[in-house]
Amino acid sequence: MKALITGANGQLGRALQETAHAGTEIIAAGSAQLDIGDADAVAAYVGQHKPDLILNAAAYTAVDKAESEEEQALRVNRDGPANLSAAASANDARFVHVSTDFVFDGVSGIPYPVDAPTAPAGAYGRSKLAGEQAVAPDTLVVRTAWVYASTGHNFVRTMLRLMAERDEVRVVADQIGTPTFAPSLARALWALSAKGATGMHHYTDSGAASWYDFAVAIQEEALALGLLDRAVPVLPIATSDFPTPATRPHYSVLDKSQTFALLGAPAPHWRVNLRQMLQDVKTHG
Repeated sequence: MKALITGANGQLGRALQETAHAGTEIIAAGSAQLDIGDADAVAAYVGQHKPDLILNAAAYTAVDKAESEEEQALRVNRDGPANLSAAASANDARFVHVSTDFVFDGVSGIPYPVDAPTAPAGAYGRSKLAGEQAVAPDTLVVRTAWVYASTGHNFVRTMLRLMAERDEVRVVADQIGTPTFAPSLARALWALSAKGATGMHHYTDSGAASWYDFAVAIQEEALALGLLDRAVPVLPIATSDFPTPATRPHYSVLDKSQTFALLGAPAPHWRVNLRQMLQDVKTHG
């Protein structure tokens, strides 16, 4: 099988390459190789390489900047999936697109099922919802949340740096979601595509946490592995204490029950995968 991975230099793109099944021919396309917002470029690239499967890990993810760059966010997050979906259909390839918990307003108190009403609170969420609506009905769309990896820029690596540099860290405690290890998501995307899944699915690691809970766990696990030399106070703060241009969901836990049933098992708990990620950092730097 030949698989095209867009956004190949990002956290998920790299994880998809690392977790691909043996014998899969990978075409890794970063933004330098393929501008997914350019319909002609996408049509030509897919027509040239003729993949059996396209996995779209490319996205505009600057949540706050999207408030002032909504057209740019839409070009990547709406037009990109539309272009890839059209090219997949024209070349008889399957298409997998990754979306986000930000399509929901965050006012629920229970996990969002796949058919829950969408109501994004900001430009980033609107652009991702537009991408969901722009793809063909036989596309596999997988919403996820709070993705991190052992490399790249993410919350875990930021916390490790701040905890090493500062005498205390302050972390928002009233936003609830689920941390998701990029390789865990990548393996799920490969498995779902192998099963021929289509339509909307939710996938994150298991469990739920606030950003504060996540930060506390990062410090505890990092101390146990010797990645930090000392513990510093981790102080909970409210979202209102840390204003940002974009409104973030206060609660965005996704209901994964249908996806877990299809895969035959639940995802590992987020803390198990956090421990694995930190072990990777200790081993590889």
